Amino acid sequence: MRVLHLVHNHPSLHAGGTEIFAHELFAAMRATGDVPSLFVAAVDDLHRQPHPGTRLQSAGAGEDELLLWAGHFDRFQLNQTDTEGTLFELGELVESFAPDVIHLHHLLLLGANTIAFLRRVRPSARLVLTLHDYYPLCHRDGVMLRHPGNERCDTPTPNRCNQCFPEISPARFRIRELMLKAHLAGIDRFVAPSRFLRDRYVAWGLPADRMVVLGNGRALPPAAEPRAETAGKGRNRFAILGNLSPYKGTDVALAAARRLAAGGVDFTLDVFGSPRYQADAFVARLQDDVAALDGRARLHGVYRPAEVPALLAEVDWVVVPSIWWENAPLVVEEAFHHRRPVICSAIGGLAERVRDGVDGLHFRPGDPVALADVMMRAASEPLLWDRLAGAIRPVRSIDAVLKDHLALYRALLGIDTPVARPERRRRAAAG
Repeated sequence: MRVLHLVHNHPSLHAGGTEIFAHELFAAMRATGDVPSLFVAAVDDLHRQPHPGTRLQSAGAGEDELLLWAGHFDRFQLNQTDTEGTLFELGELVESFAPDVIHLHHLLLLGANTIAFLRRVRPSARLVLTLHDYYPLCHRDGVMLRHPGNERCDTPTPNRCNQCFPEISPARFRIRELMLKAHLAGIDRFVAPSRFLRDRYVAWGLPADRMVVLGNGRALPPAAEPRAETAGKGRNRFAILGNLSPYKGTDVALAAARRLAAGGVDFTLDVFGSPRYQADAFVARLQDDVAALDGRARLHGVYRPAEVPALLAEVDWVVVPSIWWENAPLVVEEAFHHRRPVICSAIGGLAERVRDGVDGLHFRPGDPVALADVMMRAASEPLLWDRLAGAIRPVRSIDAVLKDHLALYRALLGIDTPVARPERRRRAAAG
């Protein structure tokens, strides 16, 4: 069985959750030694310029990891328009590698029309698409937030989408929807990392019988020890990790921190991450808000995944204040692996993964007053941290996730699993 992984971007260039998960799954597959795998990351001018005469480049990480320049991309239709360059070279690569399974981890840069193209180039391959977010449903970067008020959108329709983008007619949104559904009909199996996301896509019209829920996992380093508690201080150290943006609720957390500071609460909020690609006004407001907290909040900037254990060693709680329907953010898995309870918005995949009052605490999304109340409780209630941390369930390792994916691939290809073959032989002998 040969597997081709296609993803938008490489984690060495952009360490987003989709890129990290896809690469860790690929690396675990490669490490088995008996599943030949190839990792191809689509990039554009943000990270690489095209080389003369070719759309392919080395990712600098071995001959089985490549970059595919895919800058001619229609973000509205989610289509790759460079059929004579990008798709042609991808097709040659597919013919050469001859994969049995082609696993797409996103449609960005690659394009929904690539699905039909891959069907033509490699008709015997099975196609899998992991739905990490809601780009096909929502033209606003897949966040399903209304514009300009950022209210969560329950039901995307052409008319509602036109209200967010008045310059785009409802008819064009309807055509976009029909085209995407036509392209997605070529996928053999959709993977949803949360039940919440699966239900959203089924309500939108994707077939439930081709949808499977497989939770995310991580390549897990040794867990950080609990922070040594300072006498009389309580568990009062909070942190945010990951990309910083209005969608991620960074400003909600800082507003909550201001309320705590005004009330004389003793706490710290460490902000790890970068506001990459955010508007200058947001970045300036973020810096001003941190400065106004006079040392209670600290902006640390970018970090590498390998640094997470050291960062969390000085933290008690991880705050995930997103205002959009998160699917299955890896930061929750990282926090739980290091036995740090999570304080999160009570929506989407967050509410599904974090059990309120069991291994974390929920608050009303987008409400800094509610978040401040929860943070004050977390910092002051005796034994709360110990009870929640003690109830955290083990995080799925990337090896467990790999096992699930290989079983999925084999089922699509009609291949018996190694465990099933002896059992089948025993039943045949008994008969």
